[in-house]
Amino acid sequence: MHQSECLAKGGFKTNNGPSTKDKGPMTSKEISDTSNETSLPQPTQAGRIKPCTELIKQATKCLENNDKDCVTRLIEELIKADCHNGYAVGKKIANSVRDAFHELWLISDNKTRCEILSLLRDLGISRRWIRTALNDSRWLRKVPEKCGFKLEGRVAKNKLIEEIEDLMKRELGWTEESMCRNLLRFIGIDIDEFERHGIDVCAWLRAETSISYLVGIIASDIADRVVKARNNKYVKVSLSTTEAISAVIFPLILSGFGKPSVVFFWSNDKPKQGGSTGIVAIEYYINVGKKKWKWLDTEELVRYIKALKPEEVPKLIAGYVDGDGTIYYNIKKSTLVISITACKACEKRALLNAIQEALRKLGIESRIYEYKTRNGAELRVYGKSAIELLRLIVPYLHHPIKRLRAELILMLRDGKIDREAFTTLYGLTKYGDSNNDPKRYHAVDALTRAAPQTHTHGNRARTRERKTLKIMEIGT
Repeated sequence: MHQSECLAKGGFKTNNGPSTKDKGPMTSKEISDTSNETSLPQPTQAGRIKPCTELIKQATKCLENNDKDCVTRLIEELIKADCHNGYAVGKKIANSVRDAFHELWLISDNKTRCEILSLLRDLGISRRWIRTALNDSRWLRKVPEKCGFKLEGRVAKNKLIEEIEDLMKRELGWTEESMCRNLLRFIGIDIDEFERHGIDVCAWLRAETSISYLVGIIASDIADRVVKARNNKYVKVSLSTTEAISAVIFPLILSGFGKPSVVFFWSNDKPKQGGSTGIVAIEYYINVGKKKWKWLDTEELVRYIKALKPEEVPKLIAGYVDGDGTIYYNIKKSTLVISITACKACEKRALLNAIQEALRKLGIESRIYEYKTRNGAELRVYGKSAIELLRLIVPYLHHPIKRLRAELILMLRDGKIDREAFTTLYGLTKYGDSNNDPKRYHAVDALTRAAPQTHTHGNRARTRERKTLKIMEIGT
């Protein structure tokens, strides 16, 4: 018996089923009929097991009688009944279907094998399923030559996402710009009011994503989440969040290194009891070759920061501010503070010293504070130095809220907006303390409204950008 098992963690799950290719457009009646069919209650796993078990018994008898046509017909019925799907009927039943197919394969000649493969192809069964059932892929490589057709593999997730994105663009007019606007509306940003004052609310989408920026993000958010893979050839780089804004920008940031996968999980390990629900967190991750990922430890990060040229420092600081940084303007005192935090008694504390040295290359002075009560450290830039630094980093900020804050502060300083309008718009960028604040704890909701299918793919421009970043990475 084959002890194969299908595990899916984070990503799209596609069910095998009859092909719908070349059927043409559906009529109104067909659409109505389909809608009615899909609304009917579906059989449970327990409800499927009994008929599947009966079909498998019949297939076993046919195998004993060497009746290949009978077995082929029953395997077709098993697949149409979803008996090959471990999620629907359980591992034991699904493996029995594979075993029946394997036994049929062994007693068949090449002509019969081609007929069986043609049937499975028309039923939507993937090459991977067949290869797992046979435990041997050598014969499958000869299918085009022996059978005159090609077996397609399972549609790759990234390919599926690309097709969904193209469909959304073509039929729904979806764009990254619409994603941005949906996100901002969801978190309570009055887009019309910002645009009335000449502010491009989606400028963060077009911010440059350089290696220096990515190192800033790595140092702030990813450094604690780099996990070595078991085979020691790859590292898993992940970012997790429960916040609405990060749910959208994190995969865009990670796309500089690859196409992120996504996992959803309870941030408190399980849903709350008593009718209330827990908070769903989202994790994005990529697997990067260990030889290409040069920042496995703090020493590598410090070495990179110290070697930065002055023109690259603002990009690094922008990445760090987007991660563990804050842009805060005290309206009553008319003072600006840009701060970056780190733990006090950990390796990341050394990064603050390196950043302080990097800022001096720009002629900007900063101070580092250590707090006894919360075991933390913080680098701060005040006053005129903070305004000067803000002008330097604003073109590279990716975080929508921090980008809007920065532009508002500079417009106020330059006399392009009055204090009343500034106070109103700045207030929209503040985070609330309540769990009902859409900016907090609503990552999944924000992702749903902003068309999450596209976030783990990106567009062709971003694909070119990733290639450029990889070339830059090799040269650093």
